Amino acid sequence: MKTWVPAVAVWGKTAPSHSITAVMITDDQQTIVTGSQEGQICLWDLSSDLKISSKEILFGHTASVTCLAKARE
Repeated sequence: MKTWVPAVAVWGKTAPSHSITAVMITDDQQTIVTGSQEGQICLWDLSSDLKISSKEILFGHTASVTCLAKARE
C-alpha cells in the first residue's frame, strides 16, 4: 500500500537564504523546527489548516545543524 504525503513549503513567496538540513515537528504538532546548513535553527508555527508562518530564528551555531531532537521532560 502506498502512502501519499503532500509536500510542504516552509516559506512564503521567496525561498529562505538558508538550506534546511534537519526537520522536526513538536508532539503537539503546532511547531516545526528546522536546522540549516548555515547553523541556524528556525521555529515555524503550523496552524490546523496546515498554514506555516515563521516564528523565530536562532543563531549561534558555527557548523551545520544536521540533527534535531527534543529533550525529555
